[in-house]
Amino acid sequence: MAKIIRADLHVHTCLSPCGDLKMTPQNIVARALYHNIDVIAISDHNTAENIPAVLRAAHGTPLIVLPGMEVCTREEVHLVALFENIEAVFEMQAKVYDKLQGKNNPEVFGMQVIGNEFDEVLGFNDRLLIGAVDMSIEEVVNRIHKLNGLAIASHIDRDSYSVIGQLGFIPETLKFDALEISSMMSIEEAKKIYAEYTKYPFIQNSDAHFIDHIGKCTTEFLLEKSSFDEIKKALRNENGRKIKV
Repeated sequence: MAKIIRADLHVHTCLSPCGDLKMTPQNIVARALYHNIDVIAISDHNTAENIPAVLRAAHGTPLIVLPGMEVCTREEVHLVALFENIEAVFEMQAKVYDKLQGKNNPEVFGMQVIGNEFDEVLGFNDRLLIGAVDMSIEEVVNRIHKLNGLAIASHIDRDSYSVIGQLGFIPETLKFDALEISSMMSIEEAKKIYAEYTKYPFIQNSDAHFIDHIGKCTTEFLLEKSSFDEIKKALRNENGRKIKV
């Protein structure tokens, strides 16, 4: 029997250069549970290195953690990539790292902290994670789908780092699985403003970079259980799984 599942599919950790240092695995899991969120996705900028720690921190709790990352394309468009397992996200990370140039300056962009499930610092990522990878939007979406992942256009209502903000429109050739709306407007408002794109499912996530922002926006799904496969079915409106409106 289908039940309502609350999901926040765009959460950063302290590994993202713009993420607060309090965005540690234990803190993230505790805050998600506090807000009665069933599923979160860790979506750091151009990296997945903190996902294993969050998965371990959530072990034994009701919270489901999906592996993901937020890729910045050559056009400086942000895309959330979600995957079913850690192997797929690390395969995506390997491709992203191969196409990502530059070295981080912590004093300018912030520290990029790699931690463990006990919130202990293991090290720092010195790549320029805030930068753009040398891959087009089409290349990134195709790579995500090749790994059986979901490609979601990040915060399309924002002027910067969104597909509409950067290109002015969503090309017909892009096969997004969903469009994400930020906390700046409701889904209802977005469907009126972006009526030409309502063939895509609209979802809302927190894009949390700070602990207090986790759960600020969530999407409710009607699913049989909390899982990647069920969310994929809901985005396709398959077998009774759907986004609750």
